[in-house]
Amino acid sequence: MNSGKIVITLEEYRKAHNISKYKIIKNCDVSATQFNSYCNNKISRVDLPVLARICSYLDCNIGDLLKFITPNDIAEDENNT
Repeated sequence: MNSGKIVITLEEYRKAHNISKYKIIKNCDVSATQFNSYCNNKISRVDLPVLARICSYLDCNIGDLLKFITPNDIAEDENNT
């Protein structure tokens, strides 16, 4: 059963707001490796305190950094490839 998926849009947000990775890493007490994993959607377990610090620093909502992809959107994407 396909229930959709959550995608982290942190990298897109960061680029759209012209914020350097270094500034976020330094101000949010997160390692470069961990931050890059978030930016590249290469994590399986979300560290909520890390996301809270990032949202606080960026002055954004969690919905600005996470996106739900519906099962229908996934199916359409697979059919178009």
